[in-house]
Amino acid sequence: MTTFQQLQENPNIQKLIKETFDADLPISGDWGYSKEKASIIEMLPEDMPLSQLEHTLTSIRAHLEMNITQTKENRYAGINANEKLRERISANNVMFDKVNYEITAIKEELYNAFIKEYKEGYDNEALDLNEHFKQRKEATLTREVIHYFKLSHKLL
Repeated sequence: MTTFQQLQENPNIQKLIKETFDADLPISGDWGYSKEKASIIEMLPEDMPLSQLEHTLTSIRAHLEMNITQTKENRYAGINANEKLRERISANNVMFDKVNYEITAIKEELYNAFIKEYKEGYDNEALDLNEHFKQRKEATLTREVIHYFKLSHKLL
């Protein structure tokens, strides 16, 4: 089973996300591995629901863990996060969202080969789409992760 290291604490994850992904998110705190290391959501961007901001931050965390911080041969691509379970919890008069996600991805080199095969063979009847997608499914790594979000009083 492939394991991924938790990201190191960063005094300014907002700045790291802006520099790495060109996304300006109203967040602070840590990477959300526990209540004590929760990602803090300060406010919501206009027209963005809370669950979307949480999903975006979880996707960013997964890309950092599974691609950006990995050596070339260990990188994953096609990384997707799907919410499985959500729970609002209170601890010491602080509200948290504890969200379980299923993260799926394929080794980057293999993913790129699948994409190339699909693009080159899409209009070609020789490409067996059922077999192609079966192989992609078999090559997919699935992880279950939990992300803790501390909610600012402005959001409640």
